[in-house]
Amino acid sequence: MNNTRSCTMLKFERNPNSFIYRHRRLLFSLFLIIIIPLIVCLIWWLTKPEPKPAGALKSAFMQDITSLDSAVSRLQADILAKRPAAIQESFKRARIAYKRIEFISAYYSPETTRALNGPNIPEVDDDLRVNEPQGFQVLEEMVFPKIAADAYPDMLHAANVIRANVNRLRKISETNDLTDSHIFDAMRLEVFRIVSMGITGFDSPVAFHSLPEVAAALESMQRQLTHYSTDRAWASRLDSSFNAAIGFVRKSEDFNAFDRLEFIKHYANPLSGQLLDAQKQLGIPVFTEERLLSASARTLTDSGAFNANYFINFEEQAMTAQRISLGKMLFFNPILSNASGRTCATCHQPDKAFTDGEPKSFAIGLDGSRISRNAPTLINASFQAVQFADSRVTFLEDQASDVIRNPDEMHGSLPDAVAALRKQPESQKLFEAAYADGVTESNLKNAIASYIRSLSSLDSRLDRHFGGQDAALTLEEKSGFNLFMGKAKCATCHFFPLFNGTVPPAYVETESEVLGTPATSEGKSVDPDVGKFALTQREPHRYAFKTPTVRHIALTAPYMHNGVFKTLEEVVDFYDQGGGNGLGFNLENQTLPFDKLNLTGPEKKALVAFMKVL
Repeated sequence: MNNTRSCTMLKFERNPNSFIYRHRRLLFSLFLIIIIPLIVCLIWWLTKPEPKPAGALKSAFMQDITSLDSAVSRLQADILAKRPAAIQESFKRARIAYKRIEFISAYYSPETTRALNGPNIPEVDDDLRVNEPQGFQVLEEMVFPKIAADAYPDMLHAANVIRANVNRLRKISETNDLTDSHIFDAMRLEVFRIVSMGITGFDSPVAFHSLPEVAAALESMQRQLTHYSTDRAWASRLDSSFNAAIGFVRKSEDFNAFDRLEFIKHYANPLSGQLLDAQKQLGIPVFTEERLLSASARTLTDSGAFNANYFINFEEQAMTAQRISLGKMLFFNPILSNASGRTCATCHQPDKAFTDGEPKSFAIGLDGSRISRNAPTLINASFQAVQFADSRVTFLEDQASDVIRNPDEMHGSLPDAVAALRKQPESQKLFEAAYADGVTESNLKNAIASYIRSLSSLDSRLDRHFGGQDAALTLEEKSGFNLFMGKAKCATCHFFPLFNGTVPPAYVETESEVLGTPATSEGKSVDPDVGKFALTQREPHRYAFKTPTVRHIALTAPYMHNGVFKTLEEVVDFYDQGGGNGLGFNLENQTLPFDKLNLTGPEKKALVAFMKVL
């Protein structure tokens, strides 16, 4: 019976009329073409390694660029349709989409990011070409507070340029290889960017949409960190810190009322510190390269976070104890001034924060004539990328030689000073202890520069307050800090925490601004000193002067490059009115917003009280 059944089945299987028999080759081919690859893919999918965090983060970043492109496309459509309310909302959504990519784009593609979101002022590059501004900040001034009827063509052009730069960013980013060290570095720098620029309204000066954008930037980093861990204790703490910071920002709907002091001390500083801890716990190397802001700084207010040796020409010019001591001796020595009796300290007196208290320093001679500008403080001069009010030199060594040679200031001679110092055995010993080749012009300049670099001072009561030391601020001083960092817009030029014009978070460029400083306290006309324009002959630099530090400002009166204001109260009033254009000077290139700040009397008083804390 079994044999009979087997024969029957065999006949069925070989039946030439059966479907399987007739299509056996086709079915076999389909099996090879479809079934086997599917099985292979299934096996690969089940056994594939998890993508590395940096790769997964890049994929998410590229998706966010696509979302930004869609948001800008929506903005273009609303501009074409001329729907004012929709345009404003689309602009805000596009800016939020931009903030989600900022920490990576600003780190890996800084030039394209600047084109997307740079300040709305012309820029003079190193080749003295004047580049017109572009990006979100240009468009923002057309969209807010309301849209002019004739603005649509310019708005559409600005939006088209933004979208072109988004596409440019996509192409550049496709070939960028992200690394874990760079990603964590970028995240901490983004926290520093938020603290020093985001919460000040630096890049949302008209729409005042900064706080929602800060929250979006924090949320983006929090989301991207999930690629690195899901079950570690530090990840839970870090996630909680992100939630707390985002929640604090989200509940603050009023830009002017936002408590920036509280945010920095209790939310941003712990967050940047925990990011550094997480990086170390993951075994991801922390960079050791030289920067002005240390690559291993936990916060912007850490002691030692800023490197006074950074802006030097050669490593061999770094400060040493012997060079500082030698430079101090030279700083107070009239040997540099060709028998005029002057020293560096004549115009830079220690008890006046290394200024001289004069509107403009006295020139050499007995006729009472003065040099063209006010003597700036030398404290924290090492934290600036350029020197002099017109930014005409880069290194402190060149500043020293410029002053020594100037016939109105020191009227000295470097060769003569070197010859005289070589005749002094004690001076020779000091030089030989500091430099292998003894007394030379180069070493003389470097010694003076080393002493000036040693005059770094980032230990004010504000710094100690952030450091958790017993250095309380009064309610008025706290209010003044929040005004400085917010409504009064001071920190959009005097960047936290150096409070000078060195731009965070990279801190490699020091800005100049056109304020429209008046010639006299009556404010009838702009001061005739054209500042940086004398060097570059470029219109954006007419009346432009380097943004100085506000630290130790209580000791450095009178104020401005021409010493026109005797008190801080006068300075605050000038800014409150809108600078030179607020006084009616009509300067087309003024970089200071000319609209009034509308500060109240108590607010002005609080601002002054805070600046004295520094």
